[in-house]
Amino acid sequence: MKKTGKRLGELLNILNVSMLALMAILVFGNVVLRYAFNSGIMWSEEMSRFLFIWLCFSGAIGALKDNEHLGVDALIKKLSLGKKRLLYTLSNVIMLYILWLVFDGSWKVAIANLHIPSPVTGMPMFYIYITGVIVSALMACIIIRNLYKAWFVRDSIEDLIKTVESEEEILFTEEAKTAQGGGR
Repeated sequence: MKKTGKRLGELLNILNVSMLALMAILVFGNVVLRYAFNSGIMWSEEMSRFLFIWLCFSGAIGALKDNEHLGVDALIKKLSLGKKRLLYTLSNVIMLYILWLVFDGSWKVAIANLHIPSPVTGMPMFYIYITGVIVSALMACIIIRNLYKAWFVRDSIEDLIKTVESEEEILFTEEAKTAQGGGR
């Protein structure tokens, strides 16, 4: 299970890097063509926008998977382990509800735009709006896995609720993991 999660994480990182590189090539190439040759690639801006949407959402999946979203931990640090677990569960249940709202709304919008083409590429807008469906489903799976770990895997709540004071502490922790062979 850990190997599958790690491989999916690596695949997500490769996908993100590829989308970012393609965006940079499209935008830079279009700028050069416009200024140097007074022409351009018509679909470059639209495709870059679509890639950016997918990149933002897939980055959110990666941050959730690695438990790296920003949070306020002033209250959590002072609670006992059981109360941390309860508060973690409550916040994750709220996130699951919000993800359901995103899933439902995105599905309705995607279906409504099934046969509506984008202005330049003519690609169905369905492929843009379905992003919310895919991302909310994947994020819900990650949250459910984390909730399972919080309640049934010993000593996992401290790993799930990271409290870090500074960026240097994060870098130090990652360097230590890498030195032990457990890093990325």
